[in-house]
Amino acid sequence: MKEFAILIPFVGMSIPIIAIIATTVNKWLKVKEKQIEAVSSETAEKAARYAAQTERLEQRVRVLERVITDKGYDLSQQIEDLRDESLN
Repeated sequence: MKEFAILIPFVGMSIPIIAIIATTVNKWLKVKEKQIEAVSSETAEKAARYAAQTERLEQRVRVLERVITDKGYDLSQQIEDLRDESLN
């Protein structure tokens, strides 16, 4: 029983140290969580920009497909119309 009595001061001294370590780890985890949220937000914004750019490119390809396949319309006029649209 006396062997365990020696451990009591060590346990008493280790509790504040464990509390300090736990608090430090908790703060570090919160900082990392905020960093991950910032990266996630930035990634979502990039994805939205890429999606919008892809949509614009797909629309242009559709127009080009129509220009190529529609023989009843003046090709040079359609090209000029496309140039006018790209300037807007």
